[in-house]
Amino acid sequence: MLHINEVKKMSGVSVRTLRYYDKIELLKPASKTQGGHRLYSNTELKKLQQIQFLKTIGFQLSEIKIMLESEEWDWSISLMKQLSYVMSEKDRLSKIEFNLRELINGIAIEGEEFRIKKIMSLYTRDSKDVLTYDREELNIKNSEVLEKLPNMTSSDPDSLEWIALLGQLKKYMHLGYNDTRIQNIIKRMDEKKGEDFNDEDAFLDKLWDIRMSPEESKKYNLYPIDQEVLNFMEKAYIHYIAKKG
Repeated sequence: MLHINEVKKMSGVSVRTLRYYDKIELLKPASKTQGGHRLYSNTELKKLQQIQFLKTIGFQLSEIKIMLESEEWDWSISLMKQLSYVMSEKDRLSKIEFNLRELINGIAIEGEEFRIKKIMSLYTRDSKDVLTYDREELNIKNSEVLEKLPNMTSSDPDSLEWIALLGQLKKYMHLGYNDTRIQNIIKRMDEKKGEDFNDEDAFLDKLWDIRMSPEESKKYNLYPIDQEVLNFMEKAYIHYIAKKG
């Protein structure tokens, strides 16, 4: 027979939890000492292991109690139901992950201006369905180019660099579009455009037209960027090309 404190050390289950299991009659001790301390045998230890395992795969204590007490419990049906529940939770958590990544990256772009109103507006949009339109309409030569677009829900290095560049551009807008710092940001954007979207000029032109229209951007489910920032970027890019030219 093992004292409750010994069971705690062996199982990692707290004394408080073991007392609660006793209270709800999920795991009763084999006996008690004269002082009222709970004692457990190997039978209770094995049952405790079963309880902890079933908790690990997502079952509630009320369900576990019935499962372990019933000799006619259909384990196959129960496990299938639990799998279905876990899969639905996985989808739900995946959506939350996408939203959190987009919100974090939104802060990287917009800094202090990123407030609860913007957070709510982003949370209610479907951030995964972007540019789901006819390939010919978008003037795409290679459909793989869509995978290279900056993704606000992603953690890949290319997307994060685009996001950081846009954030830096917005941060230093007050310097003017012809400032050296701004022009260096535009230069890196132009370099990345060549690295990631070589020979897709027609698509990029179409994408920019969409981006410059708030209505079209919403239609194609693009991440909402302030029009002021887009206009500034266009001026800075025109100045960069003219200077480069």
